[in-house]
Amino acid sequence: VRPDIVLILAITCDRNVVFVRQYRHGVGEILLELPGGGFNSTEEDSIKAAARELEEETGYVSDHMVSLATLYDNPVKDTNTIHLIMAEQAQPSGIQNLDITEEVEIVLLPIDEVMKKIEQGEICVSGTIAALFLGLNFLS
Repeated sequence: VRPDIVLILAITCDRNVVFVRQYRHGVGEILLELPGGGFNSTEEDSIKAAARELEEETGYVSDHMVSLATLYDNPVKDTNTIHLIMAEQAQPSGIQNLDITEEVEIVLLPIDEVMKKIEQGEICVSGTIAALFLGLNFLS
């Protein structure tokens, strides 16, 4: 059984989206995606998990978080869900706390360039794209 996941669409005050670029073993590629991670939904609220994961992976924090949606990750074989969280007015705390095995590059991308990156295939992770579409729709 796979744990539930939080994915965080963090948007800074100057309208940049906070992405992480990291190697993903399953596809053997370095991917541009939203920060996130696993959590136990019976023990931790998704907003709290999102706040924790956002700061651990990126060093960014936000006091303005809202749930966008909860989706099934891969209902063909898994029962876990992805909790898509938007964090507005995100700002750096200076405290990135990666696991020993994690190598994560922080990438700030202007919100107006996000759709172009999806269309060009530079952003190609399904959960990230779902969060971006829902978040951008929420903001419009």
